[in-house]
Amino acid sequence: MIEICLNDYAFEQDIRELLMAFYPGEKFVYREAGEDSLRPGDRAAGDTVRLTMEGLVSPDRQSYILNLISHGTYTFHGFTDLHWALQMELEQAGQPIELNYDDRTEAKNKIKRRLYALLMMETGRQLPWGSLTGIRPTKIAMTRLTEGMTDREIFRYMKENYFASDEKINLSIEIANRERSLLSAIDCQNGYSLYVGIPFCPTTCLYCSFTSYPIGKWEGRTGLYLEALFKEMDYVAKKMAGRNLDTVYFGGGTPTSLSAEDLDRLFTKLRAAFDVDGAREFTVEAGRPDSITRDKLRVLKKHGVTRISINPQTMKQATLDLIGRRHTVEEVKEKFALAREEGFDNINMDLIVGLPEEDMEDVRSTMEQVKALAPDSLTVHSLAIKRAARLNTMKEVYKDLKIVNTQEIIDMTARYAREMGLEPYYLYRQKNMAGNFENVGYAAPGKACLYNILIMEEQQTIVGCGAGTTTKLVIPGQNRIERAETVKNVEQYIERVDEMIERKEKLFALPESYSESYWKDI
Repeated sequence: MIEICLNDYAFEQDIRELLMAFYPGEKFVYREAGEDSLRPGDRAAGDTVRLTMEGLVSPDRQSYILNLISHGTYTFHGFTDLHWALQMELEQAGQPIELNYDDRTEAKNKIKRRLYALLMMETGRQLPWGSLTGIRPTKIAMTRLTEGMTDREIFRYMKENYFASDEKINLSIEIANRERSLLSAIDCQNGYSLYVGIPFCPTTCLYCSFTSYPIGKWEGRTGLYLEALFKEMDYVAKKMAGRNLDTVYFGGGTPTSLSAEDLDRLFTKLRAAFDVDGAREFTVEAGRPDSITRDKLRVLKKHGVTRISINPQTMKQATLDLIGRRHTVEEVKEKFALAREEGFDNINMDLIVGLPEEDMEDVRSTMEQVKALAPDSLTVHSLAIKRAARLNTMKEVYKDLKIVNTQEIIDMTARYAREMGLEPYYLYRQKNMAGNFENVGYAAPGKACLYNILIMEEQQTIVGCGAGTTTKLVIPGQNRIERAETVKNVEQYIERVDEMIERKEKLFALPESYSESYWKDI
C-alpha cells in the first residue's frame, strides 16, 4: 500500500504514475499532509510506503519550496556507474526543492526527478525509462530534432532530465529520426486522417479494455450501427471537404467481425463520401484470425485497402486458450497465407510479451514462428493491465497467474525483428505495463504505418467516427490540441449520433482554431 500525503495537488497525477511504475498493482491511499496517518482498518504503517509532500508558496506565488520525504529506510543499494545528474539528485534527496510555477513543465520534472531518486533508494530499482511516465517518449526526441538539436545533444538532454537508460534513449532517437523522414512527405497542416471505429469482436480477450461488444449479440442488428456511423461520416466528409485525406484507419474492436456484406456496404459508403484513392494508406485491422474469410479479404481488396493487421498475440496455444482468443496457432498461419494469396503485400502482426504464464522460451518460439511467416511489419506490445480488463476487475480469479517481462525478452524481440529486415518506426507506452517497458512498431522499408506515427506525434488532425472514438484537432501555430469524444456504448451512440456530430461542430467552431490558410473552407 502506498500512502501519499499532499498539501498541493498540482502534480498529483504525475506523482501517482511514477509511484505506479515502481509499485505496480499496489493500492494508493491519500490524505492531506499533516493529518494522522492511515485510517482505522487500513494496513499498518509499517507495511506501507509513505510519501509526504509539504511546502510553502512564496508571497508573490511565483515559487514553491517543496519538501519531498519518503518515510522508509533506504540506502544506495550499491548502485554503481550512475550518471552524474542522477548521482547529484540522490545526494540532494533530503533537501527541499524550489519550484517556479511559471514554468510548469520544469516544475513537474524537478518533482519527478527527486521522487525518482527517493523511490530508487527505497526499492533498489532503476526503471528503463527513468522518470518518464508519458505515453510518447519519442515526442521529446522529435521536438528537439525540430529545434535543431543533434542526436548527441538529445541524448544528453534525455539522460540529464529523465535518467532514462542508454538503450531507451537511443531507441527514441532512432525512431524520431525515422518518423521525421516519413512525415516529411506529408503536409500535416493542410491534411487530416480518418479513424473509423467498429466496436465488435468475436470475443473479449482477458487483457482487453477497448470498446468492443461480442458480435454474436449484435447478429441482425449491425445495420443500426452502420446507419448511425454513415450519418457521422457524411458530416465529416462535408466538413473536411477540400482537405487532403492522408490516411484512413479502420480499428475497433475487430472490423472484420462484420459480415462480408456489411463490410462491402461500409467501404462503398466510405468511397462515396471521401477521396480514398488520394490517401497514402488505407488500413483495416483484421486482427482476429477467427474473423477472417476469403470473401472478406476480397471485399477489402476490391475497395483498395492497402494494409491489414492479422494479430496472433502469441503462438502458444495454451496461452491463446487462457486469454480467450478463440483461434488456433495453425489458423493464424492459414489466414496469413490466405491474405497473401489474395494479394496483400503489407501485413502487420501484433504480439504481446508478458502474457500470463509465458516465459522467455515461449516468446522465442513465437518469434521463430512469426519469422517464418515474414510479415511486412510487426508490433511488439508489453502487456498493460488496464482498469477495465478482466485481469484487473477479476483479480482474485487470476491472482495466481505469473506475468513476466524483462529487458532480456524485449531485447530478444528487437533482435528477431531486425533479423527479419524490420526497423523500429514508432513507439508508445501505456500505464501498468509489465516491466515498465514499451510498445514498438517495426516495419520493412516502405511498409511503415503513417497513421501510427501521426497519432503518436500529434502533428495532424485526426477525425474519429464511431462509438468510442476521439477526434483530435491540431490547432496550427499554437502547439495546442482540442478533443471531442463519442460515447463508448453502442446503443447510446446509435441513439445520440446527432449529439456526437454536434460535439464535432463545436470543436471545429473554436474561434482560436481559425486560421486563414487551414480553415478557410470550413
